[in-house]
Amino acid sequence: MRRPVAILLVLGALALAFVVGIAVGEALHDNPAPGGTQSIVRTLQPLPLAPAAERTVTVTTTAP
Repeated sequence: MRRPVAILLVLGALALAFVVGIAVGEALHDNPAPGGTQSIVRTLQPLPLAPAAERTVTVTTTAP
């Protein structure tokens, strides 16, 4: 009678170790690797432009 109980206990312990191993493997697989890259997007506002010099140039052309 003791032998079947011992076999069942050993099989149960192996099954438990297998399930715990799967759980630990999945937990390690789900965590991201440290030291990844980080992207930062920044919108720059344009600087004000200096006012243009108000200069008028007149060009006269004549037809030949």
